[in-house]
Amino acid sequence: MEAATPSPRDRRWSGVRVVLGLAAFMWILEVVDVVAGHRLDSYGIEPRDTDSLAGILAAPFLHAGFGHLLANTIPFLVLGIVIALGGALQVLGVTAIVALVSGLGTWVIGPEQSIHIGASGVVFGYATFLLTRGLFNRDLLQIVIGLVVGVLWGASLLAGLEPQEGISWQGHLFGAVGGVLAARVLRRGRSTDRARKPERLQGAA
Repeated sequence: MEAATPSPRDRRWSGVRVVLGLAAFMWILEVVDVVAGHRLDSYGIEPRDTDSLAGILAAPFLHAGFGHLLANTIPFLVLGIVIALGGALQVLGVTAIVALVSGLGTWVIGPEQSIHIGASGVVFGYATFLLTRGLFNRDLLQIVIGLVVGVLWGASLLAGLEPQEGISWQGHLFGAVGGVLAARVLRRGRSTDRARKPERLQGAA
């Protein structure tokens, strides 16, 4: 018996639920962090400390207070839901790639004796994913969406890449790199390209 193929509407809603769930988890953790006297913040990324490598996974969900969390939640939801319209697997894939690249980059080049937390690296990755995916997919609608993202958030993206005291510009920078990488890795037609490659090589021989 074959499983029923989810409808486009079901796929979109499953993706949106993932984004809402991730945002809800951030808020729950921040409440727990406040109750615990902000002890959870120490589980962020501490550059070049091998004991803090797990912070690469934890850092996007931790924030330095509700003001910081709110500032990240709004663009996280807006950009994340746009990505989530492609389904849960797409938004999970983009989030995983962006968080990993942002976290590893921060761990490698961030200043010593600093702790990096917050979802802004993921937000930057979401933005650059939307900015570039239309180019990789050669999709006019996606290119238009990318242009809208650039108009609305372009200035903030550039400002966030400027080195500033107390701001993890490293996370922003590598998050942006991760978004472009995700757009490349998750582009449409990738499996088709792989299937055709052996044929082209065989013909060349």
